[in-house]
Order: sequence, then C-alpha cells, then structure tokens
Amino acid sequence: MESIIDLFRFLQARKKYWLIPIIVLLLLLGLFIVIGGSGPLAPFIYSIF
Repeated sequence: MESIIDLFRFLQARKKYWLIPIIVLLLLLGLFIVIGGSGPLAPFIYSIF
C-alpha cells in the first residue's frame, strides 16, 4: 500500500497528472487478467479479446 501512496505523491510533486489515466488503464487490464484467469466469468472475458 505504501508504494501506491508513494506513486501518487510522485505524480503530485512532479505534476505528472497525465500519467493517471495510463495507470488506471493498466490496473483495469490487470483486473481483467485476474478475473479472466479463474472463475465462472472466464469464457466471457476471453470472448472480449
């Protein structure tokens, strides 16, 4: 959790607000991979890609 806080502190200190959408998209993609790898939703997520 501390690394996430450090990341947002870095973004705020360096005024790199344009990186926030990229980070959010990467987190969503990672979430899709985790959900798609196991569970009953896997066939539906695989059909999206």
